[in-house]
Amino acid sequence: MVAYSQPINLEKNTQTLLNRLEPSAVKSIVTNQNTSKAEQLLEYYKNRKHIKHPINSGSDRGMIAEKELKYANDALAHIFVGQPSYPPHFCGDDINWNSRPVPDNEWVWQLNRMYFWDAMGKVYAKTGDERYAKEWCSQLVDWTDKNPRDKAHDYAWRSIEAGIRGYKWTGLYYQFLKSEHFTSEVLVSLMNSCYDHAEFLMTKYTSGSNWSLMEAEGLAFIAITFPEFKNSEKWKTEAIRRLNIEIDHQVYADGHQRELAMGYHLGCIHWFYRTYELAQMNGLGDAFPDSFHKKIEKMCEVPMKIGLPDGTHAQFGDDWAGVPGQHANLFKKWSELFNREDFLFMATNGEQGHRPDQTAYALNNSGIYSLRSDWGKDAIGMVLKCGPNGGGHCQPDNGTFTLAAGGRTLMPDAGSYIYHGDPEGRKWFRQTKVHQTLTLNGKNTKYAPKLLNWKPGAHLDVLVVENAGYPDLTHRRSVFFVDKRYFDIVDEAIGAGIGDVDIHFQLAPGKAVVNGDQGSFRSDYKEGWNIFVASNQQKGLELHEEEGRVSFGIHQSGNETRLSLPIKKIKRGVRPAVCDLGCSLRKGYSTDKSGTPESTGARLQSSSNFGSRKGCEKDFEK
Repeated sequence: MVAYSQPINLEKNTQTLLNRLEPSAVKSIVTNQNTSKAEQLLEYYKNRKHIKHPINSGSDRGMIAEKELKYANDALAHIFVGQPSYPPHFCGDDINWNSRPVPDNEWVWQLNRMYFWDAMGKVYAKTGDERYAKEWCSQLVDWTDKNPRDKAHDYAWRSIEAGIRGYKWTGLYYQFLKSEHFTSEVLVSLMNSCYDHAEFLMTKYTSGSNWSLMEAEGLAFIAITFPEFKNSEKWKTEAIRRLNIEIDHQVYADGHQRELAMGYHLGCIHWFYRTYELAQMNGLGDAFPDSFHKKIEKMCEVPMKIGLPDGTHAQFGDDWAGVPGQHANLFKKWSELFNREDFLFMATNGEQGHRPDQTAYALNNSGIYSLRSDWGKDAIGMVLKCGPNGGGHCQPDNGTFTLAAGGRTLMPDAGSYIYHGDPEGRKWFRQTKVHQTLTLNGKNTKYAPKLLNWKPGAHLDVLVVENAGYPDLTHRRSVFFVDKRYFDIVDEAIGAGIGDVDIHFQLAPGKAVVNGDQGSFRSDYKEGWNIFVASNQQKGLELHEEEGRVSFGIHQSGNETRLSLPIKKIKRGVRPAVCDLGCSLRKGYSTDKSGTPESTGARLQSSSNFGSRKGCEKDFEK
């Protein structure tokens, strides 16, 4: 139980709240001179029926996960989760909402998003155990008392946290409202803080960023949940205006959110849809045009189109691959919302619905392309990125790719590792040379993408992209997916630039066999699928091993085999340096003494050469 730092002046705070409500609402609520105004407010809100919310709509939030139960039980003892990748931390009997157990601001910022309150609400809703309601009510009053919106409490009042709280608190309000511990003091503290949140969010509009969606969502949920506020109509109008603007501003015509990181893309689907759903539930169907709903549907296609066969995804930008089948529940929900049989297929691992009608997809605006052999979870699949600058969550990695087969990611993108708390660690993963693409003198590239050819077919898929990543050098990458069995990758360095041109590749963590002088390497898993990569030998072309790291989760970093093919450009001119690389995949390998596969089934005959631009274009046409 929270030990309050000072007594709460209920009478004063109640009058503040009444002054913020519509006079007509106050007149209809406060009618009895013999009952305190705070108690009459509580009676009204406990019995109010006309406002709908996903929490009070009878929807089942599912079973309580073990992690959620731990979060909730720890919270009873003031052991809180901030940034979830760090251990939980005891924040004191008298809670310190500015606790900083680690030198990473994300911890205290996310502490003030109160993810553990979500767990308390869910456990209380499922069990009716009043311990959770009693403690949540105490913590809510404590937070609102200790965190006024001023300079000293900036740690709690970034607009992203304010927006998240605006959304979450309305749900928590409904979860705990019927508890005996939800007193007039709790109601007054909650509603006054919601008013402060809404007024603050009216001053914050981070257009073009996912922050703007959380700002608008929090504003909308407060406005629609509490229409009795004088300013609720103004808040609602502004929130909906912003969401209608941002869905066109942030979402490309191909459906991908502009930051080009799957985790943020999925978050944006939620932030757009939840306010749309709330408006529909409360008779505000005209607030959003039909195009809004259709664009959300288009967004839901993206993880289907560019996900890896096992349900993980290429971890481009600030993103991580996740776990197989991770989006099944989302696809199930989307199949019902949009009446989509292909979404149902994804949700049920092909047991129901109809498989998607293509095995190759191009998100032309986003510059992300997907090639796969079929729609089984063990299919061969490649996802390649060559797109525009997505902002702070994007990385200078145009041309990079992720390749998987047999339910295993064999050539992953490096990932991103961390946001805050380790600047050098974050910087390492944001280098072009640690991604599977081309560099000049090891420097980062700029975003200058172009799609030259996209031609999927029954027996050959062709993708040709280029990125003018340096002032005097362009990287062109051509990918040929042959018979849905193996890949031929042709890399060109075109332009007048001179210096060290390197093409970088990496294998997933595990044993690897590298034949540097032969220009080949392969994974060496004893069970399941492996990959064999080879280039035809040419003078001066020899594989070099480099420092390799891969991050499959925030604050997680492991070693991987990373290699480069150095091509020394020594003369100025437009003749491109060309490297032709073959990627063959199969289940299991048998090798000769040199480590070269004796039989790879679909082994590629590849060639490397230096040729003119015109000659190479003829090869592409073939």
